[in-house]
Amino acid sequence: MDTALRRGRAATFVYFALNGFVMGMWIVHIPAVEAGTGVGHATLGWLLLVLGGGAFAGMRLAGPLTDRFGARTAVPAGAALCSAALVLPALAHDAPTLGAALFVLGFGNGCLDVGMNTHAVQVERAYGRPVMSAFHAVFSIGGVLAALAGAVALARGVGVTAALVTTAIGGIAVALLAARALLPPTPAGRTGTAAGPEPAAPAGSGTAPRIGLLAALAFMLMLCEGVANDWSALHLRDALGAPAATAALAYAAFATAMTVGRLLTDRLTARVGPAAVLRYGCALAAAGLALAVAAPAVVPALVGWTLFGAGLAGTVPQLFSAAGHAEPDRAGANVARIAGLGYLGMLAGPAVIGPLAHLVSLDLALLLPVLLCAVAALAARTLHGPRPAAGRTPAAREPLPEPGIDRSCG
Repeated sequence: MDTALRRGRAATFVYFALNGFVMGMWIVHIPAVEAGTGVGHATLGWLLLVLGGGAFAGMRLAGPLTDRFGARTAVPAGAALCSAALVLPALAHDAPTLGAALFVLGFGNGCLDVGMNTHAVQVERAYGRPVMSAFHAVFSIGGVLAALAGAVALARGVGVTAALVTTAIGGIAVALLAARALLPPTPAGRTGTAAGPEPAAPAGSGTAPRIGLLAALAFMLMLCEGVANDWSALHLRDALGAPAATAALAYAAFATAMTVGRLLTDRLTARVGPAAVLRYGCALAAAGLALAVAAPAVVPALVGWTLFGAGLAGTVPQLFSAAGHAEPDRAGANVARIAGLGYLGMLAGPAVIGPLAHLVSLDLALLLPVLLCAVAALAARTLHGPRPAAGRTPAAREPLPEPGIDRSCG
């Protein structure tokens, strides 16, 4: 295989890991930043929405710019901005300055998110087989490494400013060093598969409704992921009376299953196709969360949260892949739509479940993501379509999306 393509794939792994590490270091130091700025929990909750707003703005801007200048320019620029912005929360001294810092950090994160996913689509197109899910798994691994590094730094008394400045400097260095390995832009309107370039569908040639549907699916599935992030531990504590240490295992089980599942999903997608991954993954997620909700004890509830994570693991990456392949010359803009609406879903999940849990029990409120997973399973036919010739195998049935073909998204 082409050495440049191997290096391009390796560089994509680097940027996904870097993104996970940078944002993970921010999450680890949230309590220290909260204490340093003197904001309360309620104010911090609103400020975290500002971070989300910045990410959404960055995604919307980065999409067209990535299409215009190429991921080789957009990815290192977004990575450097995201890394540099990590310093700002440590320098904030009150709510307004922290809000401004979080908006810039979110903006950089949004730019990097769109750029690296667009480049991942370009790498996948060149490989001619699914490789997207592994990139998303490495993002999760980057977050785990950040949690471990942050814990060590805090245990040794390293101040928040020193920790975030060190991470920012290292992130900028990695962003610039890895840039040379990124793939050059493919000619506009070409797929660039190993089987030979094929003409792309004209922009807007009936793909807009399909991209809208993929974005809606991303919203639903990432809402489910957001629910697990913020409510899994609370479910074990409040519904089953588990102690705090045991309750924390719910999120650990979910996150571990998500990461391992994404490492395995590419091979599964190559065999059964993305539509099957989405359909049966969502069905497994719905069944797993239903089990967790109905469980009378902690152990079956943990099994349910594990199945929920395993089911969701490979779904969202299929949506990114489908959107990027639908129109190669507009991959950035389409990926931005998926990422933007998906990110809003991630933010909406905790916000929706909270009020519902006040009206009904938390168990009943958690039936909403069960329903959303079921709806997404029924919509999996959106991903049907033929695989690029270079990646075709006898077992392949529902391959990667090609321009102008109706087919499909973590």
